[in-house]
Amino acid sequence: MAEGVLSPGVNLEAFSQAIAAIQALRSSVTRVFDCLKDGMRNKETLEGREKGFVAAFQESLHSVSRDLGELERLSNLVGKPSENHPLHNSGLLSLDPVQDKTPLYSQLLQAYKWSNKLQYHAGLASGLLNQQSLKRSANQMGVSAKRRPKAQPTTLVLPPQYVDDVISRIDRMFPEMSIQLSRPNGTSAMLLVTLGKVLKVIVVMRSLFIDRTIVKGYNENVYTEDGKLDIWSKSNYQVFQKVTDHATTALLHYQLPQMPDVVVRSFMTWLRSYIKLFQAPCQRCGKFLQDGLPPTWRDFRTLEAFHDTCRQ
Repeated sequence: MAEGVLSPGVNLEAFSQAIAAIQALRSSVTRVFDCLKDGMRNKETLEGREKGFVAAFQESLHSVSRDLGELERLSNLVGKPSENHPLHNSGLLSLDPVQDKTPLYSQLLQAYKWSNKLQYHAGLASGLLNQQSLKRSANQMGVSAKRRPKAQPTTLVLPPQYVDDVISRIDRMFPEMSIQLSRPNGTSAMLLVTLGKVLKVIVVMRSLFIDRTIVKGYNENVYTEDGKLDIWSKSNYQVFQKVTDHATTALLHYQLPQMPDVVVRSFMTWLRSYIKLFQAPCQRCGKFLQDGLPPTWRDFRTLEAFHDTCRQ
């Protein structure tokens, strides 16, 4: 039997035969009801009419049973599609006969399921949060609401002189760390932090809020051809790429919009702990190297050194 591909795992010829078997089964069932409807006719005696009716009814039932068995047999040959999701034109991807080499359709289905599940849980979370918000508002109504002080508006724009003073104080706090401040694009500051002879960090700021950090080796070039700080190129060394990822995580950890100077000082204190990047052992395994890399993670509270896999 030749096989065609309707979707992965579907026999096209058996599928066509199954459709014909369904039509035959419907015709057999129709004949059964026609037999019941016509009853005992065209016989002279009662006994003859009864025998004729029973024989015709039995033949119709046998025909239904035979067609149903044939349909069940063909349904086993048809097979089952890999998935059944309304993905519109993306279903054409499933027609690729080399499914194991191009699993794009199966990956798309997994993403579709994940997206639906995420939307479902987001809806549940939104409902719970809205309930809590209403409850909190109800509890704060009345006299207590009048006594509640108004929140002071915060602004993201701080005078450049204030930013310079904050950076200058931080620079004096850490003798082994030097900070060079520049403003190549107006009021936004860019910092070049040199930590001993270990590494250099480019810090892109928006007022007194840190937007981006790039960590490079001490001997790596941090400038572009036109003499500006290169804020896009990554380090050529994997160890400093790891430290860049950890620095981005630290920016998300140190968040206090009402006191941005505290955030900058806390981040610089955390960054200073990398002065012994290649000298401090891991506090968990006690080793200096793991997979060829030193402990690149620094705890946000204790500033202790850990390998990326040991900190879990």
